[in-house]
Amino acid sequence: MSHNDKIFHNLFVLELANNHWGDLDRGLRIIREHGKLVKKYGINAAMKFQFRETKSFIHPDFLDSEVSSKDKELHSAPGTNTRYVKKTLSTLLSEDEYKILLEETKKYGMHTMSTPFDEDSVAMCKRLNVDIMKIASQDAKSWTIIEKIAKLNKPTIISNGGHEIGDLDKVAEHFAKVNVPLAINHCVSLYPSEDSELELNQVDFLKNRYPNNVIGFSTHEYSDWTSSVMITYAKGARSWERHIDIEANGIPVSKYCSLPHQVEEWFKAFKKAEEMCGHDGSSQRVIPEKEKEYISSVSRGIYATRDLPAGYKIKKENLNKDFYLAIPAQTGQRTSRDLNEEFSVKESVGKDKPIMQ
Repeated sequence: MSHNDKIFHNLFVLELANNHWGDLDRGLRIIREHGKLVKKYGINAAMKFQFRETKSFIHPDFLDSEVSSKDKELHSAPGTNTRYVKKTLSTLLSEDEYKILLEETKKYGMHTMSTPFDEDSVAMCKRLNVDIMKIASQDAKSWTIIEKIAKLNKPTIISNGGHEIGDLDKVAEHFAKVNVPLAINHCVSLYPSEDSELELNQVDFLKNRYPNNVIGFSTHEYSDWTSSVMITYAKGARSWERHIDIEANGIPVSKYCSLPHQVEEWFKAFKKAEEMCGHDGSSQRVIPEKEKEYISSVSRGIYATRDLPAGYKIKKENLNKDFYLAIPAQTGQRTSRDLNEEFSVKESVGKDKPIMQ
């Protein structure tokens, strides 16, 4: 991992679901409740916001809540996601309100992060000096926004949800060319995702395909907050992302969102996975002395079959002629593990006596 990629190491991205319904107070409460958990467990975390510039993001015919009769045909066309338009309009915040949310995020030691959904919002990310950028899954082929994000020279994350690997290859190549850190998340863009849809082996695939990028997992499952983080950590993922929310004001929480107590389960599972996996696997672990002592204690000791003079050479080929193997091995005694090479007896050894180190 390069120095510039270190921000991604064991990074937990907490995305405010549904743009916290455009409610500044709700957003602040979400940040505070999850920020306390981040501090409690010493988590490297980023709070992620969704930026959209209304005038450039939404077609002018859809900006008004009332639809004229001449526009009804357009609005009812197959595939027209008017629900997405309405949700976008109902959850908007001003740039000044985002400033407040970003400052609150920093108070809890979290990185600020944004998914800009249009080119004008990339400019807002620059003005607000957001720490980490996210390329939305639907923009993996949208080079007008990809290039603008890359020019910010900020650590960036992209997910593979819903698009072909060739598109991801091009993004990875571009960010490598302009020397901007890029983390790549495995993601299933189904909200929520069933366990049977997670395809966690894709972490292996991405690690093999992009050995120079940090690989992560962006998740939307709703039934388990422990298994996927432990499995993906063991597979080598080093970044995770979930939508978060709180229960407040009678607003229903989406199934794919995590509440604070569930995020706490998530963090605990990560800590357990980190503890159990231990060393990073790039070299052999350091074997503790107590383990070496145990292995020696259950190895067979080398005992003399007959009287052996000082300086006599013990060879494994002379098993039963010069020595035999038996338990228990005594403290300081040579064992069967010493027979890979021949060695000399320092002092004379009597029959059935241990041959010492």
